This record gives sequence, C-alpha cells and structure tokens, in this order.
Amino acid sequence: MTAPSAPIAVAIDANEIETAATWASSVAPHVSTVKVGLELYLRYGPEVISAVRGANRVGVFLDLKLHDIPATVAGAARSVAGLRPSILTVHAGGGADMVRAAVEAAPDTKIAAVTVLTSMNETDLEQVGLLGPARDAVRRLAVLAVGAGARALVCSPQEVALVRAEVGPDVTLITPGVRPAGADAGDQSRVATPEEAIEAGADLLVIGRPITRAADPGAAAASIAAAVRRAGVRV
Repeated sequence: MTAPSAPIAVAIDANEIETAATWASSVAPHVSTVKVGLELYLRYGPEVISAVRGANRVGVFLDLKLHDIPATVAGAARSVAGLRPSILTVHAGGGADMVRAAVEAAPDTKIAAVTVLTSMNETDLEQVGLLGPARDAVRRLAVLAVGAGARALVCSPQEVALVRAEVGPDVTLITPGVRPAGADAGDQSRVATPEEAIEAGADLLVIGRPITRAADPGAAAASIAAAVRRAGVRV
C-alpha cells in the first residue's frame, strides 16, 4: 500500500529548469507540494510551472511574495492564476487592501500572506520599524491578512501555536525554517524540526536544501515524509 503524501512543500531552488524538473519528479511520490520561488520563476517564467508539475499530481506553490500597490498586485495575481498554482504568496505587510486585491483577483488560488520572514531576527525587525518581539508582529499581520480574506499564512514554526490561537482552525499555516535535527540552519533565524513544527500545529512544512542537496533527493524526501507522518499521528 502506498503511503499518503506528507504535508511538505519541497523548495525547488535549482539553477536550471532540467534540475528543477528532476528534483520535482523525485520527491513527488512522497510530498504534497513543490514550491517554485521568485528566482526560478523570473528565470524561466510559466514554463517552469509546467516542468515541475509534469505528469505528477503534486500541488505547485508559487512563492512570489507579491508586495506592491493593490492594483499592481491584483494584476500580477490574475496573470499567474491561469497557471493553476495551489498557493500564491503575498506580503501581509502590504496591507489589508493589497491582500484583498490578490484574493479577489485569484479566487481559485489559495492566497498565503507572509507575516515575518524567517531570516529576520529581533534586530532586523527593529531596523525596519517593527518594534516589539517578532511574535507580536507576526500576530498583528496574521490577523490583518485573514481579515482581508487570506486563507493561508506563512510564519515560522516558533509562532505557529500563537497564530493558530488567533486565527482558528480553518486557516492553513505554512512554515518555512524547517530543518531536520542536526541540519545546517543556513540563512534562517527562527527554525524548528519537522516534528516540532507539526506538533505546534503547522499544516504545510517548507523544506528545501535538506532534501534537494541530499545525494538522493527522493530518498531524503521519503525519510522526512515518514517522520512527518509519524508526528502527525501523535498530534
């Protein structure tokens, strides 16, 4: 019996479209979603969405983090909606009107509002004018975005439980900054293991380099997916 796909979005941060397609095909049997980021999308455009989707039934998470005036974000969301991404990101910091514009422009796509980037620490937040602990900024932005119609939020694993208490059970919580125990944190500041993120209440874990930089990305995805499914059973 085939194991169900784990709630993992593998970040396909490849330099070449062929590599991206290979990675996506390798991990697709084990995970629910593959994520295409800004760099890869700008390099190859809509072609890369077709390449990573291939013949797989895997969902495509288009992580563009749109942040502009509402009319421009609406136009951008409308332009990519035809690619049928399951998730499209915008920055909650763009304000309620901007988030609402994206939601209305792409009604068949789940708009995920990014709260505070997981690469940012307290000093970084203070420098850009977000005073107080990161948890407070995340909470404020989460409430704002959901009020504007966002059906998903992006926050670090460390804020998942707080955000869940604020927005309830129906909003999808997506957590980057997820690293298996012992893995290099890289450029992430607020991190957790996959098991910790699931136990905190995350719905979808974004994991990149621990899978794609492994000697066998498919095997790495299978191993992490099994650990995530076990953690989900315990919750």
